[in-house]
Amino acid sequence: MIKQILNRLPRKPSKASDNSVGGPIPPSSSSSSSRSGDLQGSRITSLNSQTPPGSNPGLNHLNKYSPTINSRLNGSYVPVYEALPSFKDVQHSERQNLFIRKLDLCCDVFDFTDPTKNLKEKDIKRQTLLELVDYVTSASGKFPENVMEETTKMVSLNLFRNLTIPPREHMVLEKIDAEEEEPVMDPAWNHLQIVYEFFLRFVASPETDAKLAKRYIDHSFVLRLLDLFDSEDPREREYLKTILHRIYGKFMVHRPFIRKAINNIFYRFIFETEKHNGIAELLEILGSIISGFALPLKEEHKLFLVRALIPLHKPRCIAMYHQQLSYCVTQFIEKDCKLADTVIRGLLKYWPITNSTKEVMFLGELEEVLEATQPADFQRCMVPLFHKISRCLNSSHFQVAERALFLWNNDHIENLIKQNSKVILPIIFPALERNSKRHWNQAVQSLTLNIRKIFSDHDPDLVAECLKKFEEDEAKNKEIISKREDTWKRLEAVAASNAAKKG
Repeated sequence: MIKQILNRLPRKPSKASDNSVGGPIPPSSSSSSSRSGDLQGSRITSLNSQTPPGSNPGLNHLNKYSPTINSRLNGSYVPVYEALPSFKDVQHSERQNLFIRKLDLCCDVFDFTDPTKNLKEKDIKRQTLLELVDYVTSASGKFPENVMEETTKMVSLNLFRNLTIPPREHMVLEKIDAEEEEPVMDPAWNHLQIVYEFFLRFVASPETDAKLAKRYIDHSFVLRLLDLFDSEDPREREYLKTILHRIYGKFMVHRPFIRKAINNIFYRFIFETEKHNGIAELLEILGSIISGFALPLKEEHKLFLVRALIPLHKPRCIAMYHQQLSYCVTQFIEKDCKLADTVIRGLLKYWPITNSTKEVMFLGELEEVLEATQPADFQRCMVPLFHKISRCLNSSHFQVAERALFLWNNDHIENLIKQNSKVILPIIFPALERNSKRHWNQAVQSLTLNIRKIFSDHDPDLVAECLKKFEEDEAKNKEIISKREDTWKRLEAVAASNAAKKG
């Protein structure tokens, strides 16, 4: 009887049923971060937030970030903000703690694809970021290590994200006309810009000790920063360029690693993808770095020229970054004029065959290279070079022929050619002669006659000799063509007679 009564009573739930995977877990005060005490009165966390099923709240303290930050990363945490007091409203001794609290407040990342969402919180965060920029700008006294840690954490959470890059499988050829494309603007830029500005001023600040900061702005951080250079937004790439250059200047210990990491981006771009948005900005940074190289140049730097910069002439989308690439190459020659031969032969190796726009760019770069080339180095490569220029002079694309003829407008190049006219003129004279008589473009004909006059004034005997040889060669060619036509006629006659016999 007693057993029957006891069986009717409700049983106490077992521990196993409470902790089963997927079962509801009641809110627990232990799940909040230990930092929440510092933020009381300034930030109100949701009372309905729950620990994810199957997780152990106690183990969250072993993670890199606190449970609050971890919940931000997986999207399960929706904070409601209240603004923190201004720096001017607290005592000087409390400002550093307030700075850390403001950094913590800015660790929350909002969805900007929906402009109607979290308007109040976004505005509070924006104002807080602006206060952080002002604080770093006017800081007096070295930043301690905990400030550096919180700063890099906030910057990492806001900036390091998966870039939304549209499909580019069919965009490689169109990238040649990159100037005509509308850049993709990041909807979160209003906040991202202030984060970038804050980090730029933090890195550039004399109060940031590089020896301490390098523990947090480490190789991993630099690599993730470099990943952002593939952003579609040109405003973001401009900030990244300035920040990376500042890091390169301040953290001497990172310099070899940064150069190597940029090299790897170039290798992947040249030999694998031919798709990257930040090549021009990376080359701008390198242009400044190369100009600061000490003399004599290290072998490492010369290998960079041969293995990365010269092969960068290969991709079809070179128009996106050619100006910056040309500057880097010219800097190398100004540092060591003996590299001119290497560069010119590299240009000839990757010289375009069917792309006239790219050919015009190559001729422009060639002029800059030749302007920095010394006579001895010029002589080593002038024969293959002027065989290529001769073909450009005869190009049916008038811009290619015109750009090749413009080389004689440069006094230094003209002097180099005159000094070696006995070798160069026999190579290019047939092209000049054909242009003057048969080129369809009047401007090309006129420029050709001007250049021929330069040679006639400089060495009339050489011109006469070249003209005589050209006429002989033309006569031989006509004879060969005539013999070939006669041969074909005989073959046709034989074929016709054989067909008649069979018929």
